[in-house]
Amino acid sequence: MTLAPGTKLGQYEIVSPLGAGSMGEVYRARDTRLDREVAIKVLPKLVSEDPDRLLRFEYEAKAAASLSHPNILAVYQMGTYLGMPYLVSELLEGRTLTETIRRSPLPPRKAIDYGIQIARGLAAAHEKGIVHRDLKPDNLFLTKDGRIKILDFGLAKLIPLKESPAIAPTITLPGIALGTIGYMSPEQVRGLAVDHRTDIFAFGAILCEMLMGKRAFERPTSADTMSAILNEEPPSISQMTPEITSGLERVVRRCLEKHPEQRFQSASDLAFALEALAEAPAGYPSAAHPALPVTSRQTRPLFLLFAVATVLIIGSLFYWLTRPTPVPTLGNYVQLTHDGAPKTLIGTDGARLYLGMGVGSSASFTVHQVAELSIAGGAPRKIPLATSAEMTPVDMSPDGSEVLIVEGQGAPPRGALRSIPILGGSPRRLGDFTAEIAAWSPDGKRLAYTNLGDLFVADHDGNHSRKLVSVGGDIKNVTWSPDSKDLRFDSSETAGTVGQQLEWEVAGDGTRLRRLMEGWHNPPDECCGKWTTDGKFYIFQSQAQIWALPKSSGWFKGDPKPVRLTASPMTLSSPLPSRDGKKLFVVGRTYRGDLTRYDARSGKFVPFLAGISAEYIAFSKDAQWVAYVSYPEGALWRSKTDGSERLQLTYPPLSPVLPRWSPDGKQILFFEFALSKEKPARIYTISADGGTPRELLPNDPSQQLDPNWSPDGSKVVFAGESNAGSNPSSAIHILDLATGKISDLPGSQGFYSPRWSPDDRYICAFSSDSKSLLLYNIQAQKWTQLATGSLSWLNWSHDGQYVYVLDYRGQNAVVRIHVADRRSEVVADVKDLPSTGRYGAALALTPDDDPLLLHDAGSQDVYSVDWQSQ
Repeated sequence: MTLAPGTKLGQYEIVSPLGAGSMGEVYRARDTRLDREVAIKVLPKLVSEDPDRLLRFEYEAKAAASLSHPNILAVYQMGTYLGMPYLVSELLEGRTLTETIRRSPLPPRKAIDYGIQIARGLAAAHEKGIVHRDLKPDNLFLTKDGRIKILDFGLAKLIPLKESPAIAPTITLPGIALGTIGYMSPEQVRGLAVDHRTDIFAFGAILCEMLMGKRAFERPTSADTMSAILNEEPPSISQMTPEITSGLERVVRRCLEKHPEQRFQSASDLAFALEALAEAPAGYPSAAHPALPVTSRQTRPLFLLFAVATVLIIGSLFYWLTRPTPVPTLGNYVQLTHDGAPKTLIGTDGARLYLGMGVGSSASFTVHQVAELSIAGGAPRKIPLATSAEMTPVDMSPDGSEVLIVEGQGAPPRGALRSIPILGGSPRRLGDFTAEIAAWSPDGKRLAYTNLGDLFVADHDGNHSRKLVSVGGDIKNVTWSPDSKDLRFDSSETAGTVGQQLEWEVAGDGTRLRRLMEGWHNPPDECCGKWTTDGKFYIFQSQAQIWALPKSSGWFKGDPKPVRLTASPMTLSSPLPSRDGKKLFVVGRTYRGDLTRYDARSGKFVPFLAGISAEYIAFSKDAQWVAYVSYPEGALWRSKTDGSERLQLTYPPLSPVLPRWSPDGKQILFFEFALSKEKPARIYTISADGGTPRELLPNDPSQQLDPNWSPDGSKVVFAGESNAGSNPSSAIHILDLATGKISDLPGSQGFYSPRWSPDDRYICAFSSDSKSLLLYNIQAQKWTQLATGSLSWLNWSHDGQYVYVLDYRGQNAVVRIHVADRRSEVVADVKDLPSTGRYGAALALTPDDDPLLLHDAGSQDVYSVDWQSQ
């Protein structure tokens, strides 16, 4: 049955047909609720009665809906109309890759660009355990703005990840080949088991076709084509197309290896290889000298020759003084570790790398251990250090013999500073101060350390400490220049805010404090910089990639501008230049999570809500609805608790945190973290049925954090800046929704993360250093201390008798405190649970008060990259 224009499928109104295929008909439609155009694929009723096709259609819906990536078609909803299942997705304008290739082969640069996009999309799917299995130019769509979109996951296979507790179902029948002839891998042709490397083979066939304009294994019949896939080598692209480089042909051939073990082992590695081909060294023109007429006549005045020579000398000198610093290039990404565990790079002695290994959370390490790793790669070897478990390694000594640690609690942890010999020995306390971050100078003579917004310097052993400079926000990282004369550090603009990293520089004597790269990014997010050994470049992370800031030199060059060095599909962090100046080490991270619930009977965390990748879970008061924020995309969704009636409520760039249902279930309250001093944290409400988010306090210029409803829904409690002190804006505030009046909770300066108890008797909050859990008795108007530790993510039990928190650096557990008698008990041990989230692992509770955490199903590994200076 063809759907006529005007036919309504729920909130969608058919506009016109777009096309048809083996899996159904596609229509252009209008979303009447959100006023946008969408595409709707309808499975005909006759076909929908075929169980196999119906199952494939459902798999396409589930597989595509679980993926959120710029290079994968976005799926919004699945439903039925008159017994016919339909799928709602984004509407694309452009043409398929088949139509593009049919016109002519693509230039190598264009083919590489498209290839990188396809590889990135595949990497996102493979990270979810989803193999496409029918990748071909017909299933790749080129939008008008040049973006590739992967379509049609109708043959997708969900393979069990190594972390998965159960084997996922599959629609594959043993011995039966599914796919499209010409793009099938040898194992597909044979009807054998397949994995993500099958898609890499198909990718190689597509890349070959983009470059040659014809299929790699094109033969007269299907049988001949399958025989060629199994037995013949692909044609030599470089011989047929001379402009194809040998490097690009090697990439194609490696994708098309007959044995999966010999292909690229991940789509991320494939993307890296193509990016290395795309990142041609930036060329800089030589000084241009115009050809001047020269005569052999003796009558030509000598002063003219002298003038020409002078102009040439001055021009060459001016070019030398003003030419930009040659930009280094990176290539040959090599994965050094393969455990996927949370880690960061501390330092190197030239032969080995020293890592901080995290336990419990990849977003914010909980208990650190130190490990060493050969620069050639392998398994990290943990180094036993004679210290307590509550430590954070922050630096290596210049000779690589000692590790510098902060021993303490808090978020971030602050405490005593100690040095520990790598080869064994007793820890040595440095000074008698409290520190958060510290670094030895390269000459080994001095020590820099921070405590919130204060930067100090001391002797290498911690003696003769003095304050160097103070800034308004918390100092996050600090590093010395190679000559040990200057310091650079990161700082947030305001204490207690997130995602506002700014780079500063100051001389070792406290003079010449200045902002680096001012105005370069809005908002700024520079972090974790290190100097190259020769002092020519300052390497740092920003926008999830690695950048280089050349050293300022020359009278006429002005302030240098940052240059991006990488364009990886992974998030790259913790850059560390090698001592010989030939390599750069980085941590590459992929983001994915599985929502889990703690099951008290088994003592384990098990999948919840089908293990969706979501955080900040909140249930409506009647427990019929759930709201959550997708991870890592950061969009707010709501649905029934069985997963039905799923609706996306917010879209980028809005980034919601901690949604809360109103008591009547009609609205959802959330906030967005501060992005800059000009844009502080804001509180929003949005209808549970969708619409435009409404700013709750648009005329209040101060920070608005962590809002929560009062039990009757008439008030909202929220926090200001979470810095301690007498600043009134740092107090906990209460907004009366009827009058619009804001009042401060007495004695709450510096407290944050307020939570109103369900019985309307108390408000709980954390101290500014996260070491104390505090309880405010509303009737008595008095604060008391409930618990101590390194605490985060406060939740009330639904009966109001308990407060649940995460205590990562204390007991590494979900802990609940009985309000009546202050008794504390461990509910769930989390020391072996890798958890994740945008701002750390967020604890939530089910309607039955079972703890919910987002299990980290992503990975973090160390990579080395060749460094080539011009």
